[in-house]
Amino acid sequence: IRSSGEMNLFDSPLLLSKNDGLQIEQKIVKRLLDIAISAVGLLITSPLFLLIAISIKCTDRGPVFYKQKRLTQGGKEFKIYKFRTMIQDAEKGGRAVLARDEDDRILPVGKILRRLRLDELPQLWNILKGDMAFIGPRTLLVKYLSLYSEEQHHRHDVTPGMSGWAQVNGRNNIPWSKKFELDLYYVQHIGLWMDIRVFITTIKKVLFRDDISKDGQATTEAFNGYN
Repeated sequence: IRSSGEMNLFDSPLLLSKNDGLQIEQKIVKRLLDIAISAVGLLITSPLFLLIAISIKCTDRGPVFYKQKRLTQGGKEFKIYKFRTMIQDAEKGGRAVLARDEDDRILPVGKILRRLRLDELPQLWNILKGDMAFIGPRTLLVKYLSLYSEEQHHRHDVTPGMSGWAQVNGRNNIPWSKKFELDLYYVQHIGLWMDIRVFITTIKKVLFRDDISKDGQATTEAFNGYN
């Protein structure tokens, strides 16, 4: 059952369709699929994990994984995992700075991982644990919690995802405000068919390297960690 409501987004009225969310049986199916995909994914990519870990360690002997506090469904905190692609202490003072193509903070192996999106593979562990889903809106940064509006928090009415509607419709090539709109669209139209559509599109974009860009458009400093 859906109804509609109006909210203001950057001083512009936006009509939203309110979705009651997934039914209990749909939630169970979605979770079982997430467990199956993440478990199989971790098993298949385990040799790749080892190779990437050795490559990062041989570069500067620093930690293999990059951990960052994010928010999951209901505003709960968790640590998201990625392969470290930048030098140690790249964000001095805890200040997030958007990475560019020619950023000298990016490790040689990091450039390859970012280009192929392999840096996000450790998020399969977050999915297996239940912190994330395979498909969902992108997670919010805990450090900027006070800067997010009430509408922005609606992204966490559902479990955040490794891929999502915003990722397959522009990723870094669209401004943050558009990503927010796309995330809200997903939340308001969540369903298994929507997830299947996003999953198939994600596979296509990864295989054919479509719409993979690390340049992106500049966003306000407060939201540099969105990606």
